[in-house]
Amino acid sequence: MSKKEPGILVSFEGTEGSGKSTLMKRVYQLAQEASYRVIQTREPGGSTLAEKIRSILLETTMNPWTEVLLYEAARAEHTNLCIKPALERGDIILCDRFTDSTLAYQAHARGLPWKDIKTLNKMATFGIRPHLTVFLDMDPKMSLSRAQNPNRFEAEGLEFHKRVRLGFIKARSENPKRWLTLRNQKSTPEENAAVVLKHLIQRFKNRLKLNG
Repeated sequence: MSKKEPGILVSFEGTEGSGKSTLMKRVYQLAQEASYRVIQTREPGGSTLAEKIRSILLETTMNPWTEVLLYEAARAEHTNLCIKPALERGDIILCDRFTDSTLAYQAHARGLPWKDIKTLNKMATFGIRPHLTVFLDMDPKMSLSRAQNPNRFEAEGLEFHKRVRLGFIKARSENPKRWLTLRNQKSTPEENAAVVLKHLIQRFKNRLKLNG
């Protein structure tokens, strides 16, 4: 990240139903209450065009390469219009899924070439990478039973989501210092959010900006 982009990008990853979206919202609320400059966004989505692509991706069955290229198209638009400007402002950006989801779902679970997907990720993000990735590591059987937003990925079945989880673990192994893994399923979203914000403050305290 260049000196012109002093913000912090935090991605939230996990299998369907793991609770990452709820956790991100709780972290956002805590950060707001602490007066930090923070925004929340999601992938696919986060901009007008990317949200239109999202609806196609979640509802339409397609070739794996078509799928990944649509994800990357949405990501390029989202990164250019949302993430990059927020980083330049010095904001904390909380993003529900980012490049590691593409590695886990399309590369590891779908079987597309890992190296090629990493190259596409880099192109679509203009080289921007998360500073911190929060991974809710849950047994896919449990997470699928908790999923509340039906889409075609949930319908892929348990074995697919086992591969997705292993994809996240592989991505983490390539850059473990970037990842914060939460495994305690007995913790509430509020408790986990407090852990995430504490970690964020400790790790980036000299870069976090307050409102006003």
